[in-house]
Amino acid sequence: MTKVFYEMMDEQTAEKELEKRIRSVAHIGHVEISVSDIDKSLWFYTEVLGLVLTEKDGDKAYLRAWQDFDHHTLVLQESNKSELISVGWRVESQYSLYVFEKQLKQMNINFEWVQGGQKKALGDAIHFKTPSGIPIELYWDKELYKATDSNMISKLPSHPSKYTGKGAAPRRFDHVNMMVNDVAQEQKWWTNMLGIHHRYFIQNKEDVRLGSWLSRTNVSHEVALMRNSNQTGAKLHHLAYYLDSPDELIRASNLMAENGIEIEWGPGKHGTSGAQFIYVFEPSGHRVEIWTGGFLIFSPDWKAIEWGSEVGDLGLDMWGSKAPKTYFTYGTEIY
Repeated sequence: MTKVFYEMMDEQTAEKELEKRIRSVAHIGHVEISVSDIDKSLWFYTEVLGLVLTEKDGDKAYLRAWQDFDHHTLVLQESNKSELISVGWRVESQYSLYVFEKQLKQMNINFEWVQGGQKKALGDAIHFKTPSGIPIELYWDKELYKATDSNMISKLPSHPSKYTGKGAAPRRFDHVNMMVNDVAQEQKWWTNMLGIHHRYFIQNKEDVRLGSWLSRTNVSHEVALMRNSNQTGAKLHHLAYYLDSPDELIRASNLMAENGIEIEWGPGKHGTSGAQFIYVFEPSGHRVEIWTGGFLIFSPDWKAIEWGSEVGDLGLDMWGSKAPKTYFTYGTEIY
């Protein structure tokens, strides 16, 4: 059937279809942020949240959750400001980078090649910004994490490092959420340019898009786009790490309270994804979500689910709590 389908296509159409498949990201890889207090932020991410410090090199620290297979999923850059530097996405193949380069040129989008080795653990990469100004890093090669400390080596081949239970101890890096002025416009660009599937969205009474959630893999979302209530452009709303179960989320909430970490909202449960959550502010001012649960998507022809204004509040928290005003107005700046 597939062979017949392609034989019916003209050569140009078939080539475009193939290029579209190649020109897509594979999954979210990491986020790089600057922090205004490197010591306190590093303490939060390692001791309270419980990430593993892969290494510290000069003014940068590279971290990962215990079952993140890559060298890092979070980079902290020492600075006098707390900002988003970039969001890293792995592409489908080495060749995909050159297909993206071609497309970026056709769209007159400024981009920069960063040669492999210039950034820790990364091969060649392309840097550019989305229409809203979100900094993207596309790459293919990235070093895998290899435990050298005997105390971190797991007996289990599927665990790149030992589960220690230190801090909240998330299993993996999950997603980022970005604030933008026009969610619908930005979502279409991410889907058309990067091949990231639109999963679900919320509309208000005026039919304005308040939020869209997208993923390339089968998780409910790897990136969320939410309306900036202040209409002051793109900002980082939060980065998120995944816990295994609700009891671990309650434990994480206790750890945050005991260590003086501000809990902005939660525990609660998003009706959209079905995930239970807490949002906290780390010492340098970045918002971090810790969550568990959430549905998975396997359908290749998934249609984005609309949450209208009559049920939108349930999408935010199906248990009935209301997000504080800061949730819709505060985000960290972009570098």
